[in-house]
Amino acid sequence: MKPVPPPPRPVQPESAYGPNRPELAWTRFVPLIRTLRTYRRASLLPGDVNAGLTVGVMLIPQGMAYALIAGMPPIYGLYAALVPLVVYAALGTSGQLAVGPVAIVSLLVASAVGSMEAAASTDYIRLVLVLSFLVGAFQIGLGLAGLGSLTSLLSRPVLSGFTSAAAIVIGSTQVKHILGVSIPRGDFLHTLSALWQALPGADGPTVVMGLGGMALIVAIRHISRRMGRKLPAAMIAVLVATLITWLLRLDETGLLIVGFVPAGLPSAFLPTASWSEVRTLAPTVVIIGLIGFMQSIAVAQSFATRSGARIDPSQELRALGAANVAGSLFQAFPVTGGFARSAVSHDAGAHTTVASLISVAIVVLTLLFLTPLFTHLPQALLGAIILLAVKSLISWGDVVRLYRTSRPDAFVLAATFLSTLLLGFVAGIGLGIVLSLALFTWQASRPHTARLGRIPGTTSYRNTLRYNEAEVPSGLVILRIDASLFFANMNFVREQIDGAVREYPATRIVLLDMYPVNRIDASALHELDVLMSDLAERGVELRFAAVKGPVRDKMEKSAIGRRIEANDLRLDLHEAVLLAERYLAA
Repeated sequence: MKPVPPPPRPVQPESAYGPNRPELAWTRFVPLIRTLRTYRRASLLPGDVNAGLTVGVMLIPQGMAYALIAGMPPIYGLYAALVPLVVYAALGTSGQLAVGPVAIVSLLVASAVGSMEAAASTDYIRLVLVLSFLVGAFQIGLGLAGLGSLTSLLSRPVLSGFTSAAAIVIGSTQVKHILGVSIPRGDFLHTLSALWQALPGADGPTVVMGLGGMALIVAIRHISRRMGRKLPAAMIAVLVATLITWLLRLDETGLLIVGFVPAGLPSAFLPTASWSEVRTLAPTVVIIGLIGFMQSIAVAQSFATRSGARIDPSQELRALGAANVAGSLFQAFPVTGGFARSAVSHDAGAHTTVASLISVAIVVLTLLFLTPLFTHLPQALLGAIILLAVKSLISWGDVVRLYRTSRPDAFVLAATFLSTLLLGFVAGIGLGIVLSLALFTWQASRPHTARLGRIPGTTSYRNTLRYNEAEVPSGLVILRIDASLFFANMNFVREQIDGAVREYPATRIVLLDMYPVNRIDASALHELDVLMSDLAERGVELRFAAVKGPVRDKMEKSAIGRRIEANDLRLDLHEAVLLAERYLAA
């Protein structure tokens, strides 16, 4: 007798990247392993190569420009586009997110460390690397604790106001490169004053180079849109400006250039700092850690939504944190995901983080062989690149939209914007967070309440202020509370109930529609019990309808549960109204 062959194994559906293979438990902490194990070269590699090359070319001029914002020598911008990208490629979950230097983080770095040491000095560079390490450690800690939700403290109005103000401050710090003047580092108003005083001494060739570079970049972008193809506008402008400067020897006329750019890869370096220096840097560590992650996760999720991919926020925190920690050991200042580069990466066809590895290869080749080409790169052009990059960060549309839809949110945005400009970054974003929390507390303490009536011929109940035809039985007040009940809003809720009873002296029953109430705390239960007693002394009965299970459980175990029938809490609104009407008619 022939042995019966075993049944065939069920065929698993093929993943988006290729045939399924046994999954290793630890690969969820290193997503690149899974990506490489299932990578389909024929369909994915062309897009990743194209995106990697495009972003890599963008990174070179942008990295050098953002290094200047951070107060670092330009070469450190290339260092920041090296090790951090490798680490994020291994640990990140977004195939389109382009991690690297960004303008806002660079300016925060300069603001924090610039108050402690002179820019580009040895101690300045050391403290920047310490800051990078601390930011990474902070982000890793948040990721391991699953506290990515802490970034919700940065509401949209706060983030928009801060970003817009930071963009203006960034622009003001770069105007000196366009004018070819030297001004001391200071706050925003001091910078504006110094620029105004230095304006008569502007250097002609530098102004022409800066404005001409901006015009060239804008023209190339316009041509790109007409062609339907992304051209590396910044890199083309860098090559043209460098070639013109070298051919015409403009540096001999006073045009400032980048100068000698050391070749070679960054060496390993363990940054150290005293405890007092760490304490001084701590507020900026928190701000960069939160803002960097907020920007990064917003960009990653926007592209994931388009492609149907899944982003793990906690893993993103760990990936960004590890990128900053590892980068600090190889002379990189703090990095995060950038919107412009990520948009280019997405449009160029990036599918996986392999694209980031290809961008790294471009930076490595530049560091090893091409740095002499950047010797005659005008600093005015780097300033032009930055000015055009930060222009898109100013969100005038948010001001108009919020003013029309929510005046309190518009006030928070304006206050954050002005305080960031006038008081500095830490004070600005700190005030914005405080105002957001205060606004949230104020709104939570004053929940929307509606007096309900029944639409004739139906069992539907609507707000009597919006539906004039809604009918309310005599002697009955029906109130809907559109929020959970807790210690902060019970005084307001009681005022609404007392006001309704005073307005309708014939009231004998107040019926609360509890359906919108998802939670109730001990303070609210106590206040409701006291309210029931106070109303009873005035001949008014307090009843409840449509109480959800978790809230009902707490009410049944409290003093309220001993004063009313348990079944009454289970009635829906219409049933409770019919019961009240029968009671009033008796």
